[in-house]
Amino acid sequence: MTELNRRDAIRVVVGAGAALYTGCQPGKKDAVMEETAEVTGIVELPPSPTPWPTRDPFLFCVHHLDLYPKGNAECGPRASLQGRQMGQDFAGVDGWRMYHGMTVPGFPSHPHRGFETVTVVRQGLLDHADSMGAAARYGEGDVQWLTAGAGIQHSEMFPLLKQDESNPVELFQIWLNLPKRNKFAKPHFSMLWDHQVPTLQASPEGGEIRVVAGALHDAVPGSPPPDSWASDPQSDVAIWTLRLEANAQCRLPPAKPGTLRSLYFFAGSHMQVGGQSIGSGHRIDVEADRVLPIQNASTPAQVLVLQGRPIAEPVAQHGPFVMNSTREIQQAIFDYQRTQFGGWPWDKRDPVHGREPGRFALFADGRREEPG
Repeated sequence: MTELNRRDAIRVVVGAGAALYTGCQPGKKDAVMEETAEVTGIVELPPSPTPWPTRDPFLFCVHHLDLYPKGNAECGPRASLQGRQMGQDFAGVDGWRMYHGMTVPGFPSHPHRGFETVTVVRQGLLDHADSMGAAARYGEGDVQWLTAGAGIQHSEMFPLLKQDESNPVELFQIWLNLPKRNKFAKPHFSMLWDHQVPTLQASPEGGEIRVVAGALHDAVPGSPPPDSWASDPQSDVAIWTLRLEANAQCRLPPAKPGTLRSLYFFAGSHMQVGGQSIGSGHRIDVEADRVLPIQNASTPAQVLVLQGRPIAEPVAQHGPFVMNSTREIQQAIFDYQRTQFGGWPWDKRDPVHGREPGRFALFADGRREEPG
């Protein structure tokens, strides 16, 4: 969900080892000296919701944090929208944005091809609808994994259901590339409900690590979609969120050789990473095949960890389409204009699934699933 790529989407619409991770363990001095990882690069993060730069196999990551006010009867904000650039509201006036939504904040129907979205909702709710006829309301720790593959349309709206209190929304949306052999896979979406996301203690001093993808010690999350790069254990893909209390320390065990690992330090003050003091607001690239010691400073900190073996194929991207060549991008645009990727079965481009707060997933085959 990015300003650049969503705007491009609207334009198109209109015209090794036994374990991937052995545990986040307290920092300690071992009797036998171990070789620890070093920092290999530091990249300053742009302010949200500008995309954070990522490394292969990821395309980018966006962190959305919007402090929405009380909701109105239409599930939109109970506040004046005057002065906002409606349809393209990314300015963050009063701490929140309408994005492409006109009544409800969010992203009305738009197409994708050739990659996957992994949406981790930390606060608030998100309403999904797609061209396969699938729908979902999820949030408060839930994760949706969507394989766009050959082509799909979907909408992502943020219904503001609470009329007597504020409606904060926080989420990560991570774009994960597909290898050439799976660019035209059948579209697929799956849900990982909050209680299905393994959560482990990060440090005796306090904190936790949530395991969205990639096994951590004996914590194994749900399987990625079948055609995902993450479905191959040799790809060593992992997505973790790490929260550390003040002065907490932990160590990330090594990944497989050839894996790239990056830490997105997005909240806190400073941390010692691989023996180097680094302030928040940075992507920290580290040697992945060695133990990584982390020592937090006197302020609670939050980190997103992305790792994976590179796909190492050419990337051609135009807005919502990610292929291997410019010719394939041109074909994607032509195919979408001709077929609409199956059309849009909903009566609105920005459907919201009622006022009841219950979370659910309705799959294209008619199967309905609820957390609990």
